[in-house]
Amino acid sequence: MVRPPVADIRRAVRLALQEDLPLGDATTVALFPIPAPARARIVAQQSLVVAGLAAAVHTFRTVDASLIFSIQHHDGERAQEGACLLQIEGDGRSILKAERVALNFLQHLSGVATLTRRFCDAVRTYPVTILDTRKTIPGLRALQKWAVLLGGGTNHRRSLSDGVLVKDNHLALLTHRPKPIRTACRKAKTNAPRGMSVIVEVESLDEVRQAVAGQADIILLDNMSPETVRHAIRLIKGRALVEVSGGVTLKNVRAMAAAGPDRISIGALTHSAPAATLSLVLEPRRRSRS
Repeated sequence: MVRPPVADIRRAVRLALQEDLPLGDATTVALFPIPAPARARIVAQQSLVVAGLAAAVHTFRTVDASLIFSIQHHDGERAQEGACLLQIEGDGRSILKAERVALNFLQHLSGVATLTRRFCDAVRTYPVTILDTRKTIPGLRALQKWAVLLGGGTNHRRSLSDGVLVKDNHLALLTHRPKPIRTACRKAKTNAPRGMSVIVEVESLDEVRQAVAGQADIILLDNMSPETVRHAIRLIKGRALVEVSGGVTLKNVRAMAAAGPDRISIGALTHSAPAATLSLVLEPRRRSRS
């Protein structure tokens, strides 16, 4: 079971509600001066992997702690088109106030999880790990990375503090040195905290050789074709883990996996995942007679 990032969910929900309800819900207040008992269902309009249900429920509870929930599909589960994910019962005014924010979390995060699952399914016959990146929506990284886990993927660095990843702009400041990649690897291995892996991004086979000479722990092959990836792996000869990144799509990920890398990192999981299509169906509930 993948545990939700509770503190991050609370923070994100608080900010989202402040953004959407700075002075309340003008429409609902104007139309319904007294409680309006109602039932609601959140329904999938496509097949998907559920992610963000914990955030959606917390959104409704923050607006109205008296709402009653019946969870039909939990985070991480697959749901088919037409499936009910969540039932809600209580004051319809509260449901209306929380609806958009709750659906925003659920649609976006389910989209991330669903896309991740599609990539993982595409390479399931190969011993390769699908990773996300730091290309995330500001303020939502923890939730997006949670959704990647729910979809079957693995998290790369959560922040710049989590590991050393030498990229092209780091190397740009070392161009005055001969063999800058080898130099960068050795400096990082010397100065980074003990036990922290050193990853270096390379764009050519010559740079692969430098990374091997610098004893990088992980060599990230950027925007290389499957054929070039195979050649690079032959050069590395098991002396470092091999990661592929850049330009990886659902159309070519299987070919990339077949080339033999250990890991494939995909920025699109978090920066380009299409939102899942969901709807909230609301209906009035008769008031009980005393």
